[in-house]
Amino acid sequence: MDIKRQERAPIYEALEEFKKKRVVPFDVPGHKRGRGNPELVHLLGEKCVGLDVNSMKPLDNLCHPVSVIREAEELAADAFGAANAFLMVGGTTSAVQAMILSTCKAGDKIILPRNVHKSALNALVLCGAIPVYVNPQTNAKLGISLGMEIDQVARAIEENPDAKAVLVNNPTYYGICSDLKSIVALAHSKGIKVLTDEAHGTHLYFGKGLPISGMAAGADMSAVSMHKSGGSLTQSSILLTGRDVNADYVRQIINLTQTTSASYLLLSSLDISRRNLALRGEESFAKVAQMSEYARQEINSIGGYYAYGRDLVNGTSIYDYDVTKLSIYTLDIGLAGIEVYDLLRDEYDIQIEFGDICNILAYISIGDRIQDIERLVGALEDIKRLYSKDKTGLLSGEYINPKVAVSPQEAFYSQKKSVRIMDAVGAVSGEFVMCYPPGIPILAPGELITKEIAQYIVYAKEKGCSMQGTEDPAVEYLKVLEQ
Repeated sequence: MDIKRQERAPIYEALEEFKKKRVVPFDVPGHKRGRGNPELVHLLGEKCVGLDVNSMKPLDNLCHPVSVIREAEELAADAFGAANAFLMVGGTTSAVQAMILSTCKAGDKIILPRNVHKSALNALVLCGAIPVYVNPQTNAKLGISLGMEIDQVARAIEENPDAKAVLVNNPTYYGICSDLKSIVALAHSKGIKVLTDEAHGTHLYFGKGLPISGMAAGADMSAVSMHKSGGSLTQSSILLTGRDVNADYVRQIINLTQTTSASYLLLSSLDISRRNLALRGEESFAKVAQMSEYARQEINSIGGYYAYGRDLVNGTSIYDYDVTKLSIYTLDIGLAGIEVYDLLRDEYDIQIEFGDICNILAYISIGDRIQDIERLVGALEDIKRLYSKDKTGLLSGEYINPKVAVSPQEAFYSQKKSVRIMDAVGAVSGEFVMCYPPGIPILAPGELITKEIAQYIVYAKEKGCSMQGTEDPAVEYLKVLEQ
C-alpha cells in the first residue's frame, strides 16, 4: 500500500472544488441545492444538500468512471490489497449479487453455506443458479451456525466438480471464521472461483491480529460493507476483485442493476473512509478489539451471560474468531436475545445491532467510547437483576438445516397459494421468511417446510423478532407451491 498516495481523496477533493464555483443548477436533483425543500435543509443542513448533486464531467460518473471516481477506486484497490475495486451505492447486497451474477449463469452450481445473507439467495433467484449447501455444524448451546469445514467443502466439490464458485462468510454475523486460505487453495486447484461475503469484515484488512481477509487469502472477489465497521455512510460498500477476474465484465454486471444516479454523499463517504482506514486503521481497530475484549470480560463477570470469543476456536468448524464482535448468549438469565434487545432499547436507551432467539450482538466500531461500553455493561447487569427468570421452555437454535426441493428461481416464479404457517408443513416454500437483522433466511424459496421450521417461525414471531420476506405483512400466512 502506497501510504503517501493514500492521503488523497479524489472525490472529496472534486466536491470541494465544485462548491467553490457556485454553479447554477439546471440539472437534477430537483431540490436545487435545497432551495426547493427547506425542511430537508433544516434536517440535513446546507452543506449536505448542497453536495447532493448529479454526475457531471468534473465529478465523473460511477457507471463509466474515467477520472476522480476511477482514481478513488484505484486507491481503494491499493488500500485493500485487491487488483480492482468498485464503489457500490446499493449496499453490500448489490456487491454480493454482483459477485454471484458475475460468476454464475442459469443452471450453474454454487457451493455455499446455508447461513448466508438473503442477498446471496436473492441472486440465485435472479440468475437461476443452483445452490449446493455445505450445511455447517451448529453450536448446540449458543444456537448459531459455525464455519465451513474444509472436508465438507472438499466433499461438495468432489460431488459437484462442475460448480462455478464457492461462497464463504468471512466472518459470520457472530464473528466465526472458516479456514479461508485452505478453502481458496482447494477451490482454485479445481478451477473454481472463491467469493467472500465480508459484510462484517472491513476491519480485517487493516487491523492486526485479526482473522485473514478475503484478498489476503487469495479469494477472487469480496463484498465489503464499509458502512458497518469502516465508518462510511449507510448503504455504501466496496466490491473487490483479484487478479484473475475480468474487471470490465464485472462492471457490466454491476451496471445491470446499480443506479445511474449515484449519490455523491455515499461516494465521498467511501473515499474519505478509505483514506481514514488506510492512514489510521491499524491504530483504530486495535482500540476496537481492546474495547470488545474489555466488554467481554466485564459481561462474563456479571454471571448468567456468556460473551464468547477466541475460547470457541477449535481449528475446524471455528477456525478463527473476530474478537471485535461482541456476541452475548442470554438464555441462562431466562430471556431470549430479542427480549434483552428490546429491554436495552426501551428501558435503557441503548440500541444494539440485533437480538435473536439465544443471543444479542453489540456492534463495536471506530466510533465507540469506553464510557459507552460501561453503560452497556451496567444495563445488562441491571436487566439480569430486574428481569431474569426461569429459562424452562425457551427454544435454543438459530439454524435448522433445510431440504431443497426445487431451485430458488423455479420456486419464486411458480404458481403459489397462501396457507397458514402450521398448515404449510409438508409443502414447498415459495418465498423467504427471516428475522431481520441479521437477514439470514429461516426459509428460502424452494425449501421444504417442516414442522420444526414452522414452529420456529411462530416462536420467533411471538418473542418479538422482526419478521420479513413474506407477502403477508403479519407473517401469519406463507406462500407455498401449488401441488
